[in-house]
Amino acid sequence: MIDHRPFASLGHAQHGWLDAAHHFSFAGYHDPARMGWGALRVWNDDAIAGQSGFPPHPHRDMEIITYVRTGAITHRDSMGNVGRTEAGDVQVMSAGTGVQHSEMNLENGTTTLFQIWILPDAAGGPPGWGQRKFPKSDRSGQFVTLASGIPGDSALPIRANARVAGATVPAGATISYDLAPGRHAYLVSAKGRIRINGIEAEPRDGIAIKDEPKIRIEAIDDAELVLVDSL
Repeated sequence: MIDHRPFASLGHAQHGWLDAAHHFSFAGYHDPARMGWGALRVWNDDAIAGQSGFPPHPHRDMEIITYVRTGAITHRDSMGNVGRTEAGDVQVMSAGTGVQHSEMNLENGTTTLFQIWILPDAAGGPPGWGQRKFPKSDRSGQFVTLASGIPGDSALPIRANARVAGATVPAGATISYDLAPGRHAYLVSAKGRIRINGIEAEPRDGIAIKDEPKIRIEAIDDAELVLVDSL
């Protein structure tokens, strides 16, 4: 089963400093048919104006993964962590029993990113934060795990039986991903048109997938892919 969700069909919110598209119900956007996909609860496609961002606010019991597409984002939290995550790199925050954080674009230009929220396997636990560089050259022609709670994966840790993976694929090339029975995949091309098991998608469209043991992705253009695999 493959459900193609064109970018134009997503929820949209324009706040001046923030231009956001919501793949799933979030804030003022509510669609009972799009409340999540497996343990994936939120996938926001955000464009944040320079010298602006999200001031301090709380979270709890959520695994929050930020994939920066262009620009950079600066994180501060109540645990004392401070970090700047640049385009192509990833940060992860386990909210656990509760944390306050801010995410600010301190650059002069617009920052674009995907913010992905995954439900943890269990509530509670101490909050945590981390970031890592993931050079696009290392992801060329293959999926690389960016964040994971699946035993054996080497990546930023999350507290969920889920994996966030990324790949870059040159135009005309094809890669594949094996999806285990009972699991859900959600795929977005940050840039470049792609074809998934014969279904064509534009950049930033959402592709919800289950009961497809082999996901075959052909890059029509040079493509940058992000995929979440969860129960």
